[in-house]
Parts: sequence; C-alpha cells; structure tokens
Amino acid sequence: MRLAAGVDVGSTQTKAIIMSDDGGIQIAGRALVDTGANVQKAADNGFRQACQVAGVSPQDVGYVVGTGYGRYKITFGNTQMTEISCHARGAHFLYPNTRTVIDMGGQDAKAISVGASGEVLDFVMNDKCAAGTGRFLSNAADVMGVTLDGIGPLSQKGKNPVKITTVCTVFVESDILSYLSLGKKPEDILSGVHLAIAKRTISLARRVPIEQAITMTGGVSRNIGMVRALEEVLGTELQVSPEAHYTGAIGAAIFALEKLGQSFESDVRRTANATRSGD
Repeated sequence: MRLAAGVDVGSTQTKAIIMSDDGGIQIAGRALVDTGANVQKAADNGFRQACQVAGVSPQDVGYVVGTGYGRYKITFGNTQMTEISCHARGAHFLYPNTRTVIDMGGQDAKAISVGASGEVLDFVMNDKCAAGTGRFLSNAADVMGVTLDGIGPLSQKGKNPVKITTVCTVFVESDILSYLSLGKKPEDILSGVHLAIAKRTISLARRVPIEQAITMTGGVSRNIGMVRALEEVLGTELQVSPEAHYTGAIGAAIFALEKLGQSFESDVRRTANATRSGD
C-alpha cells in the first residue's frame, strides 16, 4: 500500500490529508488546525495529526506535496504545487464531472475552469480584496454580534434581504449599522450581505467562463447561507462535498500519489535494466 500526503497551508487554517492507494485511492486520515502566526508549526502539526488519524507513522508516508499560501514553509514536503492546480484536481476527485470550481477561502476567492481529467484550463482570482472571502463574512458577523458559524443559518431566515451597496470590508460595517439603526431584522441584513457577496463572486467567475457542473470548495462552503445565495444568483445547484474544506489538500495528496507512482515505476525500470545488464 502506498501512502502520500497533501498539506494545504491557508491563511486561516491548515488542512492535511493522508491518501492511500491499495488498488483503490481513498482518504486514510485528515486534520484541520488553525494556521496562526507560525506557519511551519501549523503544517507540521496538521501533518502529524492526519498521520495519527490514519494510524500510520510520518515515516510511512512516501511523498508529501504542499500547497496554499504557506506551502514554501512546509520543510518536510517533497515539493510544492499551486492551490489552483490542487483545488482543480481535488474537486475532480470528489466530483469527476466538475467543469468549474468556485473556491472561497479565508483571504481570497477563485474561479477555475477544469478539464475532463481535472486539469486547469483557466482561472481568475480575487486576492487583492477581502470581498467574497471568509474574512469579509467574519467582519460582518462581528458587527452583527453573531458567531461566524451562525450567520449562514440565520441568513436563511431572511424574507426581505436588504440591499448592500458595497462589498468592501472597510465600508460594509457602515451599511450594516445603518440598517440596524433603521430597525431592519438581522436575518434580512445577513441575507442581503450573502447575496451581495454571491453577486460579486459570480461576476468574477463569469470571466472564466462558468460551465456545468459547478463544484464549490474552501472553508466558506461550510456556510449554508453562502451556498444558497450562490445557487440563487447562478440559478443552479452547486456540488458541495462534506470534504469541500479539504479540497486543496486532497488535490495535493493525489499529486503526491502520482509522484510516488512515478518514482516506483522508475525504480522498477532501473532494477530491470540492472538485471539485464548483469545477465
């Protein structure tokens, strides 16, 4: 059985996946830890926790691929790959029919056009502005006095979404406070916030362009309000796996398995050639 790992060091959280191949590829272990200030420590902790869940030693893992913004801090990794490639491959693993990936993370949002084999055809990224990211939602939650986990379900209760005039993290606080002073219901305000972000994100994604089937990845995929708002704007359902938060790490682990397989095949060829030379 071959074991490989993918470690996705994000700005907010670090995800680690242990993937096994014993005649069939499957996830053997996973871990999720806060990244914090020490990126290298977060990567190491995530990897070791995932190994523990898988019931294997870190030394048993034959190849490790790092991804995410902190991928170059993964000192124990064998190589690094971009999160664009890893999210595309990970989404394809979870849903082979994926043709578009909408990834919403802590600090950026991306739309990726994916080929039939999980390869990247095109992509667009919003990494200069917090709009459409977990950070934006976190700020909105703080202003509303609601937990980050609670804003999604609460937004679903909104019947009359307010119109948010800006999706700038700096100015949205003013919009929210203005609506609160007018006596607007918290659920209607949050419903409006989610719709504003969805419209901004889909406007970005249409530059790819968008093709069916659409898979959502990243930490924001756990926000049911965001998922439903995107579906409303798109007019179609999104594919959202329970593993969506781990998609980048899953893709990295699959690449690691491929690298491990190539190394194994190379060793076999060298052994065969050495044997023939000896004869």
